[in-house]
Amino acid sequence: MARYTGPKSRIARRFGEAIFGPDKVLSKRNFPPGQHGNNRRKKTSEYGVMLAEKQKAKYTYGVLEKQFRNMFEKAARTSGITGEILLQNLECRLDNVVYRLGIAPTRAAARQLVGHKHIIVDGEVVNIPSYAVKPGQIIGVREKSKSLEVIANALAGFNHSKYPWIEWDENTKSGKLLHKPERADIPENIKEQLIVELYSK
Repeated sequence: MARYTGPKSRIARRFGEAIFGPDKVLSKRNFPPGQHGNNRRKKTSEYGVMLAEKQKAKYTYGVLEKQFRNMFEKAARTSGITGEILLQNLECRLDNVVYRLGIAPTRAAARQLVGHKHIIVDGEVVNIPSYAVKPGQIIGVREKSKSLEVIANALAGFNHSKYPWIEWDENTKSGKLLHKPERADIPENIKEQLIVELYSK
């Protein structure tokens, strides 16, 4: 499966935000990468700002261009605010829900756990990271995978009350998607209206 495997700190520095989680490099070198990263004075065009916002959303959720455009088009066909629906759909991807539940420390790790068949949805193994989780579905860890060190370490001390749209059951090591998140509850710093404007050009 094609996905970005290059240096993540470089991408985080490009946007000036720790989009992949805490980043020591970003705190030391909080300017864009490249030979002239520290000296850029050129003003970014309106199109450049919109494009950067779309790229940031893609890298944050680990989605490729074609997949992202398909998600946007699906959101545009749904009644409601297109940008909000797009973010809600991204949040309801299985790899993202696994990450939000604290089963994995990063979205990339969550994608790997899903791909390696460690995650179950309503008792059935699902190994498709882009699987759209529906409200009411139960997402858990396979019985034989519960002892995995990466899962145990991620869950240790994780604050499960952080996200009001999901519920965690410590006894069964499973979580439930209560409803699609409200925009105000999604912590990602993404200006979704810019993405809508970009695709509407």
